[in-house]
Amino acid sequence: MIAITSNKITEDRLAEIVRHIEKFGVQAHVSRGENRTVIGIIGKAEPMLAEQLRQMSGVEEVIKISKSYKLASRDFHPDNTVIRIKGVEIGGDELTIMGGPCAVESPQQIDEIARLVKQAGGQVLRGGAFKPRTGPYSFQGIGVEGLEIMAEAGRKHGLLTITEVMTPEYVDVCAAHADILQVGTRNMQNFDLLRKLGTIQTPVLLKRGFSATYDEFLNAAEYILAGGNPNVMLCERGIRTFETYTRNTLDLAAIPVLQSLSHLPVISDPSHGTGRRELVESMSKASVAAGANGLIVEMHTDPDNSMTGDGVQSLFPDQFARLLSDLEKLAPLCGKRFDTKKEPILAGSWTK
Repeated sequence: MIAITSNKITEDRLAEIVRHIEKFGVQAHVSRGENRTVIGIIGKAEPMLAEQLRQMSGVEEVIKISKSYKLASRDFHPDNTVIRIKGVEIGGDELTIMGGPCAVESPQQIDEIARLVKQAGGQVLRGGAFKPRTGPYSFQGIGVEGLEIMAEAGRKHGLLTITEVMTPEYVDVCAAHADILQVGTRNMQNFDLLRKLGTIQTPVLLKRGFSATYDEFLNAAEYILAGGNPNVMLCERGIRTFETYTRNTLDLAAIPVLQSLSHLPVISDPSHGTGRRELVESMSKASVAAGANGLIVEMHTDPDNSMTGDGVQSLFPDQFARLLSDLEKLAPLCGKRFDTKKEPILAGSWTK
């Protein structure tokens, strides 16, 4: 259930309404938009609360939300969420490009890739320090040392950093080193991890489970939002279908669908979404045309010899640079801003 008020309502009156709602043992989350303020009521409210709210001064409308997710819903938050991290906006008009290898392998490797990502016009360096692998004998990452190496490369080259977190125990240490934390497809419904991520304010990129419906995906995001962290991005990274030619099937329809259902930024991962290097550039452009707020793309200086074995889906540096150059021309046609000749990222903290 949501209660809608005018933006002309005073802070004191809004606080009185919130206090009244919370007397019923439910939570009240306030979201201010351009033209209205929405109070989201989370929890099982007694029927009389809706009637009482309709009679209260300052409340214009009370609407029951049938969706199981509330805070992630556009009904609750009509305006797009824009996450700002050290001068980079994610979710607004600016197209955000995250690039880098599947895994951090060495200081030399990640430093050179960071230089190339920055040179091409990317804003975020990606790289895994802890790598969940299908097989137990595959390369599993170099752990905390990898976090430190990537953080240093990001600082040196003026890039934000994103890395995957796998367990609740590693959330704090990953957040201490990275600007954005990624939840992989296998952990989309790791509810202990999602709850822990809700207790921090570091932005989270939540990847869609490879068999998850939109409803399941948004409910996973709801766990993080309900815990108190409003800085969540949704990532379409391909789903499992009957087709075997590609690693996954990139669901391009998910981009506009999720944007219609939710206010959260939507990022596309064409690398995992196809698993084939020759398809990454075209699917990147298709994702931007579909309305994606950003891309997360694998790039490696020697992909055929990468330690993870995911090189078949990694672009070479010249391909990555060409893609970003093409996106600079495409972005304005899709209502986005993207300039590959950006100034260095300014130091600062995230805001919403």
